[in-house]
Amino acid sequence: MVMSVLLFLFFGILISGAPVFIAIGLSSVMAIWVGGDIPELLVVTRLFGGLDKFAVMALPFYIFAANLMDVGGLSVRIVEWARSLVKNVVGGMAVATEVACMAFGALSGSAPATVVAIGRLMAPRLVKDGYSESFIAGLITSSGSVAVIIPPSITIMLFAASTGASTGALFIGGIIPGLLYGLFTALYCMWHAKKNGIKKSSSVEDAPDTLWNSTKKASWALGVPVIILGGIYAGIVTPTEAAGLSAVYAYFVGAVVYKKIGIRELIDVSKKSVITVAQVMSLIAVASIFAWILTVMQLPQQMSTFVAGSSSTIFFLISMNVILLIAGMFMDPNSLIIILGPIFYQIGMVLGLSATHIGIIMTMNLAIGMFTPPFGLNLFVTSSVIDVPMFSIYRSVIPFILVSILVLILITFAPGITTFLPSLVFKGGI
Repeated sequence: MVMSVLLFLFFGILISGAPVFIAIGLSSVMAIWVGGDIPELLVVTRLFGGLDKFAVMALPFYIFAANLMDVGGLSVRIVEWARSLVKNVVGGMAVATEVACMAFGALSGSAPATVVAIGRLMAPRLVKDGYSESFIAGLITSSGSVAVIIPPSITIMLFAASTGASTGALFIGGIIPGLLYGLFTALYCMWHAKKNGIKKSSSVEDAPDTLWNSTKKASWALGVPVIILGGIYAGIVTPTEAAGLSAVYAYFVGAVVYKKIGIRELIDVSKKSVITVAQVMSLIAVASIFAWILTVMQLPQQMSTFVAGSSSTIFFLISMNVILLIAGMFMDPNSLIIILGPIFYQIGMVLGLSATHIGIIMTMNLAIGMFTPPFGLNLFVTSSVIDVPMFSIYRSVIPFILVSILVLILITFAPGITTFLPSLVFKGGI
């Protein structure tokens, strides 16, 4: 009854044109009221509790850094560097979008921030090259999720914190799956471009620079992941401190090196970042109420208990994927990691699986959930960035979801993809 009320009200309010956070929040409050046995005061507690998480503290810094990179010229140079890598490829602009998202995801660590930064830059160019609005929306929405997989990833850090698994092994284990995710999406983009007769570039004037020149121009921007990952691996900074450091570095490069950021630009970037942070934080806060309702209803625990009833490794892996794919449609990755991470970790350990393998499978599922209807956060971010109706985005992401599931199946049943690199660095505990 409660779940029926929740979903019915959400879609009804969303169709009426109300903001998304109101649709999620109001439907959750009404579902609690219909339930009758839950104190309304807990709504306020959960609302602020959704934001009272250490990992969430890094998000404003990453968003601020992403906007500084945009205004300061770092994002543009990353995009041009990505274009130079694939300039002779059919569908090069779409492939460059995916490559740029992979590079920027390694800088920001945030899927929404990646969607905002790369989407704003690449959407006009994709339109100019002849891609449809639907394809552009699906590409940008799905490509941003690679930031969840490629380190540094907040989702991976939460899994390590909640289970005791090695953060370093998980970070390294996510490199090949992240590259495969990008490769499969790029191959689909090439097939789509060839099928629809889209040219390699829109004009001679818009042709990308040589790889050597674009790499030199982007060298300062490409130094961001070195600072972030190097600082974390060396134990100099925490992930949240690394986020703040990336913002300082982005400002330094934009203001001193590229001379694109002055006082006025800094004020404008700060205002824009505050607005974006408020939008994202509002969604996280109300989504935490929804996640809490599911927890109170014991839905995640009931599903995991069902999985634990079997001693078959294959059954466990298939069931874990199905549960996470379904749950990812409705809950944010951080909540799911905290709720289900320890449960699946313990079951996997009993079955003799690698902690890194389990963590990357969960991360991959939750990356897909970021752009899976109806509650995928990237869907709402894309809608605001490129001004596309929500239900149009729902349809546009379906091909990209199918492509991503192919990668998920591959890494699920070929554990060496996730464990090979960590095994070279760590002797045990992967």
